[in-house]
Amino acid sequence: MASQTNSISATPRDGRGKGDARKLRDTGRVPGVVYGRHEDTRAISVDAHELGQLFSRISVENTIIELSVEGEKEAVSTLVREVQSHPYRAQILHVDFYQVHAGEELEVDVPIRLEGVPLGVREEGGVLDHVIHDLAVKCLPSRIPSVLTLDVSALEIGDALHVRDIQLPEGVTSMIDGDRTVCGVAAPRLEEEPEVEEEGEEVEGLAEGEEGAPEPEVIGKGGDDEGEEGATE
Repeated sequence: MASQTNSISATPRDGRGKGDARKLRDTGRVPGVVYGRHEDTRAISVDAHELGQLFSRISVENTIIELSVEGEKEAVSTLVREVQSHPYRAQILHVDFYQVHAGEELEVDVPIRLEGVPLGVREEGGVLDHVIHDLAVKCLPSRIPSVLTLDVSALEIGDALHVRDIQLPEGVTSMIDGDRTVCGVAAPRLEEEPEVEEEGEEVEGLAEGEEGAPEPEVIGKGGDDEGEEGATE
């Protein structure tokens, strides 16, 4: 299934420095740029609340966004190429939009969703390992999948699914080797209990006091070296 398109409005901006970007954020807007092949880079800003709502309902990496820039006649089709976020606050600091064209193939990452519960997990207590979570693909903008699914319900312990097992839509090509493992079912992990030596247990074959028998540790015992700090004169 191809990804849905979404839209957002933008306003051109003149300032490019950190001070200008900070002032924009203080007014509830996010600075950004629009660029593309054979396109001039344009500095823009978008409403922070509107951008946050858009990002909350789409797969940001592979959804076509119709960007309407104030002063331009038509909206342009874009993909989000980079998002800079605040390190500890839920705040977007900067966003890059890449302008795409109808006949231009793109490389995008599409999430891989595993469906079902493996047989080896249900009946044998195995563990499902999901190795590759996103697949890099190449296709036209109109053919970008929103998600790729793999049915794992028949997997037993020791079984695995690979990139070649993913059914790609027509016109979509994987950029990853088909032999790469996407997921597999491993045997249950058993934790060995450490052996605990009982208190007072003697070393086999050596009685207390015999040569080679372990001496009890003396807490606070002074060292034998002459001149050691703390020794009693």
